[in-house]
Amino acid sequence: MKIAFVFPGQGSQYVGMGKEIFEEYPVVRETFIQASDILGYDIADLCFNGPAEELNKTFKTQPCILTTSIAILRVIEEKGIKPSVVAGHSLGEYSALVAAKAISFDDAVRLTEKRGHLMQEAVPEGKGLMAAILGLDREKVDSICNSVSSGYVAPANYNCPGQIVIAGEKPAVEEAIELCKKAGAKRAVALSVSAPSHCKLMEQASKKLGELIDAIELKNPSIPIVNNAEAKFLYQSDEIKPSLIRQLNSPLLWEDSIKTITNHGINTFIEIGPGKVLSGLIKRISPESKILNVEDKKTLEIAFSFSVTT
Repeated sequence: MKIAFVFPGQGSQYVGMGKEIFEEYPVVRETFIQASDILGYDIADLCFNGPAEELNKTFKTQPCILTTSIAILRVIEEKGIKPSVVAGHSLGEYSALVAAKAISFDDAVRLTEKRGHLMQEAVPEGKGLMAAILGLDREKVDSICNSVSSGYVAPANYNCPGQIVIAGEKPAVEEAIELCKKAGAKRAVALSVSAPSHCKLMEQASKKLGELIDAIELKNPSIPIVNNAEAKFLYQSDEIKPSLIRQLNSPLLWEDSIKTITNHGINTFIEIGPGKVLSGLIKRISPESKILNVEDKKTLEIAFSFSVTT
């Protein structure tokens, strides 16, 4: 059976994530200690006890989600469940790269913390905005963004049919929200995020990110990874850096990524990490696929039982 492992991004975090599995499995405790030693603060305490305001700071959210995801992945690996392909949503792409052994966990922890800082610093607070648009197709949203007159706004995430996120300068995003409502969107609502990612406002952050990536070792993925920027399979280490740079300043093609995977005959997905946001998106993209998520002891047991019986 061919399985795709997928990893969530920012927005999936919650206070208490990973705690139950932490208490159950030594490899999880070792993973949290490893990340804490690298960053100089207790990641387990922040993930399990918050406060939420601290956990939701971008430069802390990112390594916390990565650590939780990789800790759970290591339990799954101990259970003998192996993927044929990996993918991750935005930040989750770094977890996918760790899973594919293209980037070390240590480097990924450092890189995601610095990525969070770069994203936060790229656009002054209050100047940028992101919004979710529900119920319009991508061509209509593209057209509306191109028609806005009050500044820059563009599609940022093509998440699934009828769910697109836009990003840009605050007045332009607000104008696009109103235009989307007039065009018949079921919902058009601003998101509580601190940085407008996956658009050209992140170009400077992308350049600085590239300099950080230059300082780490990239290896050929041991498992193919489907990237966000082009929704294509990556097999070589020299493809990874430019892919991660483009990912930050261009639209995230999640719907296309899932279709790329299913078109290769893989229709079983295991979401590894906090929450089940990706499971919901995949269900909209590929209703016939089998979708599991693993974030606690119960969901781990379900995934293990499934892999044993299929």
